[in-house]
Amino acid sequence: MSFNSKAFVSKLPEVQTTIFTIMGQLANEHNAINLSQGFPDFDSDPKLRELVSQAMNTGQNQYAPMQGTMALRESLAEKFDTLYSTSYHPNTEITVTAGATQAIFTIISTFINKDDEVLIFKPAYDCYEPAIELMKGNVVSVQLDGPHFNVDWSRVQQLINSKTKMIIINTPHNPSGTTWSKNDMLQLEALVKDTNIIVLSDEVYEHIIFDEQQHQSACLFPGLKERSFICASFGKTFHNTGWKMGYCVAPAELMHEFRKVHQFNVFCVNHPMQVAFASHLKNPDNYQYINTFYQEKRDFFLNAIKGSRFKYIPSSGTYFQLLDYSAITDENDLDFSKRLVTQYQLASIPISVFNEAGHKDSFLRFCFAKKKETLEKAAEILCKI
Repeated sequence: MSFNSKAFVSKLPEVQTTIFTIMGQLANEHNAINLSQGFPDFDSDPKLRELVSQAMNTGQNQYAPMQGTMALRESLAEKFDTLYSTSYHPNTEITVTAGATQAIFTIISTFINKDDEVLIFKPAYDCYEPAIELMKGNVVSVQLDGPHFNVDWSRVQQLINSKTKMIIINTPHNPSGTTWSKNDMLQLEALVKDTNIIVLSDEVYEHIIFDEQQHQSACLFPGLKERSFICASFGKTFHNTGWKMGYCVAPAELMHEFRKVHQFNVFCVNHPMQVAFASHLKNPDNYQYINTFYQEKRDFFLNAIKGSRFKYIPSSGTYFQLLDYSAITDENDLDFSKRLVTQYQLASIPISVFNEAGHKDSFLRFCFAKKKETLEKAAEILCKI
């Protein structure tokens, strides 16, 4: 009897090629300016790259500790104290991961069992839902409506029940570029009080928040901190997404369970890069300038498209800007985004793919983590449409 691959049932039958791959391929085929995928087109700090080289050249090339190097975990503990005046113990409450996505997947696979309900807010980053489905959990969606993407907390309260095991939040929010307020976090804190609900707080854009706002991290709220995993990304902060380096923090009891799965998922992550980040983080100036750096790019991009027919509310966080094209065409966003590539050589991301089925939007997401000349060329195109 020969092997029959068709005898196997897909665990993710609804998952197709991601929109990021589709738009990236279209951008390559049509030699388009690519503002679709969320990565910079400029290099990270040469001092940081040199620290990685030094670590490699001095023999830091074997397995790191499963939890991450102690020096890096200590630097991260200092960062939380500096930014949020809160503490995480480097021994028991901090783990270095292969990017935030691995941390998120590991958290979900550690705690979600069959028929557990996980509440997510849509539009949602596309790694949440498949991980929940793989663990045979049930996704419960709260659809947020543009252009403000505010949370209806009375609706959230109605959805929480005895089966609710986890709530996933993301602020600053990808893809909308919005941020949660202190009141939002207090509302969530009140809703999960006296429950055993775990909060997974995706805070990979914590350092990219604008207009003198303060990032409302879950660790600032005692009722959230005691039940929360916070996931973060070195790649987003230090302009090196291809390094796939991140970390998560949580109370010791939760982290103990996380590490049971983490050790069999990746065991440990890139050793010389951990050595470099441990040193680089010692100087807060190496990450505290990021807000101003990206706000200047946001403002430059928005000023350059003022003459266009696109409508917008300035992004309050992340390095993404939504543009409303409803004054231009009544096409759905997927069709319009494809036409923007093929006809105008500019790639973006339609956000309807991150919404509940059937929910329509007239927004495209543009990444402004680009060189000035890239943004200038993109703005020229947008002003001609």
